[in-house]
Amino acid sequence: MRMRPIMEGDLDELQALARETGVGFTSLPDNREFLADKIASATSAFNEQTPVDQRLYFFVLEDEESGHLAGCCAIEGQVGREVPFYHYRVGTLAHSSKQLDLHRTVDTLFLSSDHTGDAEVASLFLRPEFRGADRRHQRNGALLSMMRWLFMAEFRDRFPEKVLAEMRGRFDENGRSAFWDCLGANFFPMDFNEADRLTGLGQKSFIGELMPKFPIYTPFLSEQARACIGQVHEHTRPALAMLKKQGLRWEGYIDIFDGGPTVEAYIDDVKGVRLSRHVRVEVDPNADSAERPQWLAATTRMADFRAAWVGRGPDADGVLVLNDNEARRLEVASGDTLRVLNSDEEA
Repeated sequence: MRMRPIMEGDLDELQALARETGVGFTSLPDNREFLADKIASATSAFNEQTPVDQRLYFFVLEDEESGHLAGCCAIEGQVGREVPFYHYRVGTLAHSSKQLDLHRTVDTLFLSSDHTGDAEVASLFLRPEFRGADRRHQRNGALLSMMRWLFMAEFRDRFPEKVLAEMRGRFDENGRSAFWDCLGANFFPMDFNEADRLTGLGQKSFIGELMPKFPIYTPFLSEQARACIGQVHEHTRPALAMLKKQGLRWEGYIDIFDGGPTVEAYIDDVKGVRLSRHVRVEVDPNADSAERPQWLAATTRMADFRAAWVGRGPDADGVLVLNDNEARRLEVASGDTLRVLNSDEEA
């Protein structure tokens, strides 16, 4: 398995991935024209033909044996520059009465675009058949998530100070969001799926036009809706755990449709960025493979970026020995440079 930039010929497979993502996965709608535009935009970004603040870096996880795509992920260079990027900010208002000697605090939701200009890691999806603990599928999800930090570390000057990730919110067994039913449905003349589809297609102006500009007092929401605030979909928990391990934290921002949390960090504080480093490649056909991959390696070229697990770490001299399969997977030779990260290393 290896990560690489998406290419024009991936359109059919990308659409197949989009059909599998399910409700609430806003960034990958099942719309062929939109997906084709996304591929074209990503190609321009990797070739550095797009302004830095408009770049979308979109990656796919490729199964070498079958040639099929097992998953995908992306990095938005900066959000909110062309289309407003909205969240609810969870806040608190204090009320007091001297006459009654009472003091009350009430949680509120403020419509905000505070993250304008931040980078975003997004669109992480791994097909169910490529998940699991067997050796063939071992750590595919971690590869999808962590390789983005190596890319951002390698091309640090292309990114701003902060990075965020929007987490899919909580839905019931019927695919319904109590948060949407109680709040968003009162302001948008459409169902959740239609609102989700429009935002996925980049048509977000209706949010600012239709949502209330005043704070929403959460006690007015149903108990079920309040329980969704800052909570994630059950399938999103592993992704959230990996982001938290890298140092991203919830600072009180939630999705305006499903109430899912947005986690964030300063890029230079992210573990995978801080601890990754350059090594020199040496290819040895006799080098063995590890039972449990621990080291993640990525190339230093943007247009033909590659990332994969390797069977060992560098020696004391900063030399990383690769076997023939690993070198072919990463498309490197002896003397080349890689950026590596020990996934088990503590901060």
